[in-house]
Amino acid sequence: MQTFRSLGESEARIAIDACLAELKRRDKSATVAVADSHGELIALWRMDGANLPSIVIAGNKAYTAARVRGDSGDMGRDVKSTSDDAHYHGDARYVGWDGGAVVIHNGDVLGAVAVSGLAGEEDIAIARVGVDVILQVLG
Repeated sequence: MQTFRSLGESEARIAIDACLAELKRRDKSATVAVADSHGELIALWRMDGANLPSIVIAGNKAYTAARVRGDSGDMGRDVKSTSDDAHYHGDARYVGWDGGAVVIHNGDVLGAVAVSGLAGEEDIAIARVGVDVILQVLG
């Protein structure tokens, strides 16, 4: 039998709340997604004013980070260095843009937090706010 740990509804809520607070502090608007350890969405929040493509992109960034067990932008840089396409990794939902941050606790990938709608550096910085608050709660 296999057992695994994964983010759930309560962790998704605290991550989204933390990311939204940071976005409001910066006077920005974006979409925030939280995925479980398989990369499947637990929660998604599109702020008023966030562009429509950010909905799918945020979900795909979270999916990518959880599935590849690393930040989405890292995968993008890896495939760019070899002139490959992110989809060569076997899944059309993979994206290589910054903004998807993996949540690792005690060596286990629990899921991911992602932000989309801003520049990549800002997306990942805000996603990491969500990751940090999850890790603080988990101790």
